[in-house]
Amino acid sequence: MQKNTGILRQMKNKIKIFRAMHNLTQEDLARAIGVNRQTILAIEKEKYIPSLDLAFKISRYFGVNIEEVFVFDERPPTITPQ
Repeated sequence: MQKNTGILRQMKNKIKIFRAMHNLTQEDLARAIGVNRQTILAIEKEKYIPSLDLAFKISRYFGVNIEEVFVFDERPPTITPQ
């Protein structure tokens, strides 16, 4: 999991859209790329930022560039209260 440094940047993703386009459940995708369903759920809900390796596995599974699945929110970071 990402360490809370007080600075919030968001990684958006379109995994749910790609799953729907390919008629896949979270379990189907998880099994195909070697993780558990909860990992896919957490990534989709943007509660977990995947490793670069995992992000590439997901994008390769769908046959698209990583930037088509994952979008880094480039707005200036916000400071979260601690």
